Amino acid sequence: MEIAVRIGQLILSLSLLVICHEFGHFITAKIFKCRVEKFYLFFNPWFSLFKIQRGETEYGIGWLPLGGYVKIAGMIDESMDLEQMKKDPQPWEFRSKPAWQRLIIMVAGVVVNVLMAMLIYAMMAFHWGSDYLPVQNLKYGIMVDSVAYEFGLRNGDKILEVNEKPADSFNSVFIDLLLKDPRTITVERDGERKTFTLTDSTIAKMLSLETPCISPRMPFKIGEFAEESTADEAGFQKNDLVIAIDSADCRFYDQVRDKLQENKGKISVFTVVRENNDTLNIEFAIPETGKMGVYTYGFADFLEYKHIDYGFFESFPAGISKGVDKIKEYCRQWKLIFNPETKAYKQVGSFITMTKIFPGTWDWYAFWNLTALFSIMLAVLNIIPIPGLDGGHAFFTIIEMITGRKPSDKFLEVAQTIGMILLILLMVYALGNDIIRSIF
Repeated sequence: MEIAVRIGQLILSLSLLVICHEFGHFITAKIFKCRVEKFYLFFNPWFSLFKIQRGETEYGIGWLPLGGYVKIAGMIDESMDLEQMKKDPQPWEFRSKPAWQRLIIMVAGVVVNVLMAMLIYAMMAFHWGSDYLPVQNLKYGIMVDSVAYEFGLRNGDKILEVNEKPADSFNSVFIDLLLKDPRTITVERDGERKTFTLTDSTIAKMLSLETPCISPRMPFKIGEFAEESTADEAGFQKNDLVIAIDSADCRFYDQVRDKLQENKGKISVFTVVRENNDTLNIEFAIPETGKMGVYTYGFADFLEYKHIDYGFFESFPAGISKGVDKIKEYCRQWKLIFNPETKAYKQVGSFITMTKIFPGTWDWYAFWNLTALFSIMLAVLNIIPIPGLDGGHAFFTIIEMITGRKPSDKFLEVAQTIGMILLILLMVYALGNDIIRSIF
């Protein structure tokens, strides 16, 4: 059931993105009096799941969910309708229109995707507001894993600056370290300032992790017990707060975790504070797994998040600002991908990765947040000047506007074919990455 919910969210999200993107091409083509022969959600090689003719346009749904298309008469696109291009140009064809009109038609899909993302972010701000964790509210400092420990950070460090600028939101610390220069983090430790710089090899290790290597530090407070929990049998109770193990101070999650691994298979004495403020000692035989079989309280139970409400009109500048920030972030990710030292190319994923990102239960906040992000991704990818993408068509048109010479139809046919082959190879590579990650 969980996988069905994830797939359902992905299909709905992609459907909205594709329809809006293609509508951008469709409406501008209509404005400039181009004949639009087809408007399809998803591709329809050999057959369609649904189609209906309305006027000069066939509207339909294909069976291959890898995108969609609008077939504009007289345009060399993914339909590769070369027979039409052999005929004399007609006034209502794309190729007969001035270069500036063709350019607008080709970039309209990207523009609509960007505007769609900004509108979604604006409406999310209006409906839900925004929540973030200010760095200054990390009263216990940070908790680090082995990768962060390797480049110098320690449990309990308090973040002061990221990339030589005062840190504000903890939510953006990890992203800023990955995507922005000079990749430095300054912390306070025992009253002293210490600054550490991340190398490309460190970035590669960070990208290989399933969770961020830096997280807020928090006390170890029992929330719920797992099935057949040995901790439950030993006498621990919900809301017990661990403060020591074997008389040694041990009150934070990372300290308890490390102590459990150190003493697995042994009997240790846990000192806990109960809800009634009683302090108790509990003998506990730590399993060989080094786990207690409990779920602890999360960050929000100990740390103060900041909430911002937006009025209707206030939400639009917030949505635009967030959209611009996401565009910058995604463009910087390409810098990582093309840097072989970071090995970010190994993280490129297909629809399998996209499906896993969605939660296993239907969550409208997560759905709209991811849809807006995918809309930004679709826009940026499509504007890359590769033949077969909107950016490739736009690039050739801009060259035409500068030089005054229009590329031949034969040249555009060859370029479109090469571009489509490159895109197919990219999709195969992304799918291969997902398969390798699932196996190994």
